[in-house]
Amino acid sequence: MLLEAEALAAYPSERQIPAANVAAAVAASGRVLVVLDDDPTGTQSVADLPVLTRWEVEDFRWAFASRIGGARPSAVYVLTNTRSLDPAEAAERNRQVVAAALEAARESGTPLAFVSRSDSTLRGHFPLETDVIASTVSELNGGAGVDGVVMVPAFPDAGRVTIGGEHYMRTTAGPGSQPGLTPVSETEFARDATFGFSTSFLPAYVEEKSGGRFRADHVIVLDLGIIRAGAEAIADAIAPATDGTPIVADIVGESDIRALALGLEEAERRGKSLLYRVGPPFVRGRIGQEVRAPLTAEEIYGGQASGGGAGALREDLAAGGLIVVGSHVGLTTRQLDRLTEQHASAHTVEIDVDQLLDPSRAEAHLEATVAAVVRALADGDVIVHTSRRLVKTDDPAASLEIARTVSAAVVRVVNSVLTTTPPRFVIAKGGITSSDVAAHGLEIRRAIVRGPMLPGIVSLWEPVDGPARGIPYIVFAGNVGDDESLAAVTRTLSSTF
Repeated sequence: MLLEAEALAAYPSERQIPAANVAAAVAASGRVLVVLDDDPTGTQSVADLPVLTRWEVEDFRWAFASRIGGARPSAVYVLTNTRSLDPAEAAERNRQVVAAALEAARESGTPLAFVSRSDSTLRGHFPLETDVIASTVSELNGGAGVDGVVMVPAFPDAGRVTIGGEHYMRTTAGPGSQPGLTPVSETEFARDATFGFSTSFLPAYVEEKSGGRFRADHVIVLDLGIIRAGAEAIADAIAPATDGTPIVADIVGESDIRALALGLEEAERRGKSLLYRVGPPFVRGRIGQEVRAPLTAEEIYGGQASGGGAGALREDLAAGGLIVVGSHVGLTTRQLDRLTEQHASAHTVEIDVDQLLDPSRAEAHLEATVAAVVRALADGDVIVHTSRRLVKTDDPAASLEIARTVSAAVVRVVNSVLTTTPPRFVIAKGGITSSDVAAHGLEIRRAIVRGPMLPGIVSLWEPVDGPARGIPYIVFAGNVGDDESLAAVTRTLSSTF
């Protein structure tokens, strides 16, 4: 196993850069990032920013005019959920979002940059989404094209780092030993039924996913030597980019992201037009936001969360919270096992996928599931999870359709419960699961991301409209945390754990 110290030996040490330095540069530009988030877990690294699950022009007007803590937000998240869509649908949704954002921005005189936020383990519609964003911006902005597409999948908080253009997952080499590095292409994520890949060397990944349209040797690599040399060096390295040149960036820590942000700001000041394809922490570093400490129960329920809070609990809420688990990655299953072991008072209800896929049994099964959850919420927390055996086929489109069927069932359960017995809190585990629960199960249209529940991961949304207003909503990616994380988050929120 490659040790992280060995991989870093050829590079200079990380330079400590205050977030305030980046924030000042961003404020001077006046630019707002519009983050097209292909599932809602991209918000887990930020705080006090608006998030939309709809993208009409009026929604962007609200977001651009928002004042959170007295300041205009420097980024707006839009939950596109495109990772759950087929390519044609994903392309059309990206077009709609960009067009609406540009129209609202023209009205308010707001300069924009676009971010395509996707998975730190390289799953998602790439390069389709960045291609569509770039072409739509060009079409609606008088033909001005994008010079470079900057790829920053790293997520150090969750153990994903990029060194020498290779994207790794941190692993434990042994008790008390140094952190080891495993190429992401050697993990379960590379075998994803819909978005699998064969290499985690990012230039080669770009060539593979683009079908050879972008050759690996034409990709600009901003290695740690360049990142840690300063803004001028980064901007100089980006200077040759034209016509959507892919640019990949090494990142190991938060100051690397801030260093990159200053370099990107300098490149844009020189006239470069850039588009971003990134993992969760990029936006935090790019706008110069401090790393927010995890929210406490007092902040969440006492109306003080991150300068505003989710407010006092509604009087009509049930005694228990609802934990919804849809993700099937191994880590999620281990987290679910730990939660059920430790939370003895919680009631567990399983959604049987085999029954969902059988038209003769699906309806009765869903009705029984809703009834069981409603009964149990009166006494305490309820864990609703899909059966752990992943049902898939060799056809990626068919596998995606199965996932949609399961997600629709989860949404129906949550929405039915919300209308009869609103829970004290809702946790949704898994990317597609948390997206569909937010937009459809809880009918959230606009919300504010208040901050993380764990260091750098797992975000709390404050719904500002609809039937879920006043209910803390926790977006929990399937592939983050350790085996104890789901139990830890539930313990913070629960009144019965």
